[in-house]
Amino acid sequence: MAVERKTALVVCPGRGTYNKPELGSIGGSVSAQTSQKIGDNKPTLADVMHKIDDVRNQLRLPTVSELDQAPLFKTSLHQKPENAAALIYAGGYLDYLAIDASRFDVVGITGNSMGWYTAMASAACWDIETSTKLVTNMAQLTAGGDGAQFIYPIVDADWRPHQGYIDAVNQQLERFPKELKMSIRYGGYAVLAGSEEACTAAVRALPRVDDRFPMILPGHAAFHTHFMSQASEQALELWPAAAFRAPQVPLIDGRGHIWSPHIVDKSALQQYTLGHQVTQTYDFTKAIQTAVKELVPDHIILLGPGAGLGGAVAQALIEMNWQGLNSKAEFTARQQAHAPYVLAMGLPEQRALVTGSQT
Repeated sequence: MAVERKTALVVCPGRGTYNKPELGSIGGSVSAQTSQKIGDNKPTLADVMHKIDDVRNQLRLPTVSELDQAPLFKTSLHQKPENAAALIYAGGYLDYLAIDASRFDVVGITGNSMGWYTAMASAACWDIETSTKLVTNMAQLTAGGDGAQFIYPIVDADWRPHQGYIDAVNQQLERFPKELKMSIRYGGYAVLAGSEEACTAAVRALPRVDDRFPMILPGHAAFHTHFMSQASEQALELWPAAAFRAPQVPLIDGRGHIWSPHIVDKSALQQYTLGHQVTQTYDFTKAIQTAVKELVPDHIILLGPGAGLGGAVAQALIEMNWQGLNSKAEFTARQQAHAPYVLAMGLPEQRALVTGSQT
């Protein structure tokens, strides 16, 4: 009996999603599906992994396989920007290729922050060589930037908007108008970035929440702000519009803009990806909200590595009261139903529903 094909929005994770618990996860997923073809006359997941590793070898950098299959997780190695970026991109891209096309019709792709590059690769805007090199290069360019980045909640314990937290964040942005910016709107969290001085002062001033927040993100510069202007200018010189191709699937960017498939202004896509996306706020919340309103997917599939996107996606849906969703408790109840709306490939039981096989 044929499985009913469902529509899906695919979401790609950003920085910081490959951590110690994810060690070995990429190779394990590939090995579990070594015989899986990516469509007729297409390579296996293992073939794609080999291609990514070959490019990393050309760059004289550790391969994704070497990093993922290392006996121990080492922060100095695995979270080095050009290595972490490669792991996050490869894990997400291979997960995208593992989606069972007989079960799911992907109607849109989006991502959070660095996840935009994975989304671009998944939508075939670049070939494997270009995407692997560009992801590595952008990590190197932006890692050299100034400033810091920290995260603070703007929702309560039940994931409903908390006006007090929102006001506190806005007060700090008004306090440092040139030195502190909204870096990412990430569901129930505001990610702020700016100069070391402004971030330090804002972190001291904001009320503590859950003894965790505000939380400085280690190793992060002032991403998605004007502090990244030099990195953006270098990237635009290194990667011409000719390196870009029209997406094969609708792409929803960090403004909530939808790039239609097959026909695209390559220069506009280049300018957004290496310009606006690097130096301006990345509104992940708006990307999710626009995608579900415009594309109305049956499911949202979260690519790995990790499974940390679920909360932010749910919070974005609660903010807009999507299909009556109004709280963390309601989201949890729906997820425990027969067919969860949000499917995270970082969770084995949900991954099996997406790939059609046990991993």
